[in-house]
This record gives sequence, C-alpha cells and structure tokens, in this order.
Amino acid sequence: MHNLGYKIMNENFAQELESLKQRVETLEQGNKDQISIVVFSGELDKHLAAFVIATGAAAMGTKAKLFFSFWATAALRDKKKKVKGKNFISKMFGMMLPKGTTKLKLSKMHMMGMGKSMMKGLMKKKNVASLEEMLKTAAENEIEINICEMSMHLMGFTKEEMIDYPHMNICGVASFLEDASESKVQLFI
Repeated sequence: MHNLGYKIMNENFAQELESLKQRVETLEQGNKDQISIVVFSGELDKHLAAFVIATGAAAMGTKAKLFFSFWATAALRDKKKKVKGKNFISKMFGMMLPKGTTKLKLSKMHMMGMGKSMMKGLMKKKNVASLEEMLKTAAENEIEINICEMSMHLMGFTKEEMIDYPHMNICGVASFLEDASESKVQLFI
C-alpha cells in the first residue's frame, strides 16, 4: 500500500512537471525579443526617457515599438506643416498643445523655459543626444512609432500634420495590446 501511494505521488509529480514545462515553452514562444512602450506624457524628459530606452533596446538587437497616445501625440506634429479645414475645437487644441519635439516642456523645474534651456545645455555639454537626434537614430534603427488613432481624432490632429517618419503607423489600442502581449517588456511613460 505504501508503494502504491508513492507511485501515485510520483506520477502526479511527473504530470505536473510536464505541464509546467509545456507552459514555459508556450510562454517562451509567445514572447518576442521586443519592447512595447506607451508614451502618454507630453513632456520633454519623459519623451527622452522613452527614446533612450527604445534606442538602447534596438542597439541590443531588441525590436522596439512606441505607442504614442493622448498628450504625447502633439510632439509628433510637424511644425512646418499647416492643415486647413479644422473645426474650432481642433484649432484650439492645435494652438494650446506643443507642435513638435522642440516645443515640449520639462515635467519638473520648467521655470518658464529656463529649466528646459539648462537641461538642453547640459545635455549638449555631456554629449547626450537631443530628442531630435534620438528620433533620427530611432528611424535608422527601424523603431516603430504607432500613434493612437482615437487620441488623434479626439485632439483634432490629422495624419497630414504629423512628422515624416519611415516607420510610423496610425492604429488603435488593439494593435498596441497585440504588440504588448508578444513583448518581453512593456512600459508606460
């Protein structure tokens, strides 16, 4: 009787071990060497953090995908492009929100622009790439930028006013969720 209990316990253990092995294998196959980052903030330092992480990941051979939503979408507007035919609310959002990366403010210690100037000066002195340079590096490293279609519509932005970026898509949250579910790392900035 004692041997029978031991045999059943061994069989249960072997079955559980095999089940766990299969689950680990499934998880490993499901996750790509990829990072998915939601960029929600419209502030310079947070955009810098997103691009530092994305370009660092790309340098290590990891595919990086950025999903720009809400306030972050304004940074992707091209300051040289003008779009006609917008309604009043869309025009107001356009005037109130920064147009492009050079217009972003710091999240802390902005001090009416002085903090931003000091940060940019320090970055230059320490040979840290500017956000504009990081954007160029991101394009060279095929980092994908996805813009939330709902956020664009909500704020009255159009595809025609966005920057020219070779790996940019306008998509919905379902696309981000699919990417994130396949990624080893997901971040929200």
